Formats: sequence, structure tokens, C-alpha cells
Amino acid sequence: MIQEDQIREQLGKVNYPGFSRDIISFGLVKGIEIADSGDVVVKLSLATRDPKVPKTIHEETMAALSSIDGIGKVTIDFDIKEPAQPEGGASTSSGQSAIPGVKKIIAVASGKGGVGKSTVATNLAIALQKGGAKVGLCDCDLYGPSVAMMLGIGDENPMATEQNEIIPIDAHGIKAISMGNLISDDSAVIVRGPLATRYIQQFLRQCRWADDGELDYLILDLPPGTGDIQLTIVQTVALDGAIIVTTPQEVALIDARKAISMFKKVNVGISGMIENMAWFECDHGTRYPIFGEGGGKAEAKKIGVPLLGQIPIDPLTGKRADEGTPVALLDPAENAISAAFAEIAKQV
Repeated sequence: MIQEDQIREQLGKVNYPGFSRDIISFGLVKGIEIADSGDVVVKLSLATRDPKVPKTIHEETMAALSSIDGIGKVTIDFDIKEPAQPEGGASTSSGQSAIPGVKKIIAVASGKGGVGKSTVATNLAIALQKGGAKVGLCDCDLYGPSVAMMLGIGDENPMATEQNEIIPIDAHGIKAISMGNLISDDSAVIVRGPLATRYIQQFLRQCRWADDGELDYLILDLPPGTGDIQLTIVQTVALDGAIIVTTPQEVALIDARKAISMFKKVNVGISGMIENMAWFECDHGTRYPIFGEGGGKAEAKKIGVPLLGQIPIDPLTGKRADEGTPVALLDPAENAISAAFAEIAKQV
């Protein structure tokens, strides 16, 4: 007789459309019924308005279960619900909503870790602020928060109002919040998907971003990959654009394409790509493309989005990030990296 473990093993091979996680780990499978005849009923619960999502899951589930020897008739019983409407903000037709007090929300993302996404997000926020905008920066990477250190506010804890609203911390003229402000440097955040997404919603919607006037931009520093946190953000927040950070090498571009695909599936426009670690320039002015050459530029052209900028490998950039004084604070006329971020900010 067919066992439930066999069914679950095959369902674990069915990914949620556009994501690297399967429908089991996303908690979509609510029940499995197996009759003596071998007929199987799989109960799935989805929160979506996109008819393509259940259609794709149905097709892939049927294909996965058909490989089980002796299986009979397979029925997929969908319970499709309206996506949860977050509190506050105007709703869009797709179930996403704006964040009160914020004009534009921009996600900085990468499919792969270690490409300098947080460095880019932090310096972009600084560059936008230096250009005269009111800017907020939300570190959405719960498991590897680094924005607090990069802004020099790792020892500061956020305060709360009587209405339990979080007051973001002021740093270098921008408002910021990070899990790094709530835990010590040697503490790990060990939470499963539902609790992680709850933390993110609190950061986004229970922060008093507009305490002294509406923000022009809220920059979201997303964690790498396409998991629970990213899914929560793209499905519930009305993003105005996404910036993809990559390095020139193919192994980073492969994962960048996955992030681009995720945003396209939820109709979030790609504002452009940034190629980080594009080259290293020695004291004599010779450039060495350590991670390859031109990969980001070629990929941006291929998908039809602007290449917003190329950031070289620079020891001072890393040193200033460790010290909490981002390189974008320097005078663009005297520092090439600061000038590059200033130009990126203008394009954004």
C-alpha cells in the first residue's frame, strides 16, 4: 500500500512557482488522504490571486505523484484564499500595499550571498540622502544582519512609542532598523519561516518611518536567495522597483537571474543592475578583473535593464564599512567609489 511518506517525498520536489523552496517546506500541504484502492487526495492551501500559480502547482504535483508505483487516481484539492491584507497603506490590485509615510520603496536584492549587497544598499541610502532626499534603510536580512555595523549603530537599541511603534535609529542622516540593533554580535537568530516573516512585517509596518516628515525612499536590504522573507515582501509590499547586485562571474549571475525571475513573476520592475567587485585597480592604475569582466554589463543588456554602475574592489570601502562610516560619506570629488554611488543614486 502507498504510504504518506512516499507522497510527501514526491511533493517535496514541487517548488512554489518562481522560488527555490518546495510546497512542503512552505506549509502549503494541509492534508493527504490515501484510499485502499491507491487513490490519493492532496489538500493544498494557497493565498494568491494569480491563476497561474495553482495551475502550475497542479501540473507539477500530478507529474511528481505519477512516478509512484501503484498509485491510483490523484485529486488535488485546492483551498485558494485572498492574500492577507497588511494593516495600513493603500492596497494594490495584487494584494500588495504601500507603507504609510513612504513615497517610494526600493528593494536591493541578489540571488547569491557575498556579492556586497548590504554594502551597496547602505551606500546607496547615504548617497540618496546626500542628494537631498529623506531616506530610510530597513535591513531585512534577519540571519546575517550587517547594516547596523556598517552605519556604526550596532550598540544602539531602538526605542518604542506608547503605541508600540518602533522608532528607527538615526545614522548619518538616514533612518535605519536592523536585527543587529536587537541582538549581540555573537548571537544567532534561530527562527522558522512564519516568525521570520512576522519580524519583517514589524520592521516594515510598525516602524515610525515618517516621524519628522514623509520619506522619499525606503531602501530594503533583502537577504540573498528567494525564500520566506523575500516571498513575504514581494507579495505584501508595493515595491516601486528592485535593484539587482551581482559580481561579474557567472556563478553570481546564475543566482541573480533567479532573483530577477522572482520579481518579474510578481510584476515588480527591475530598476537596474549594479556590478560590484568589477575590478581591482593597483596604485599604478592597472585594472585587474579578478572575478571576470563585463558579466554584469552583458546580463543587463540581455534582460533590457540599465547597468546602474560598476563598483571596483576597494580596501577603503571595506574598512569604512567595518568602522561604521560608509564610503559614500566621502566627497565624490575626492573619492571614486563615493562618486560611483552618487551617480547610481542619480539614476535611481
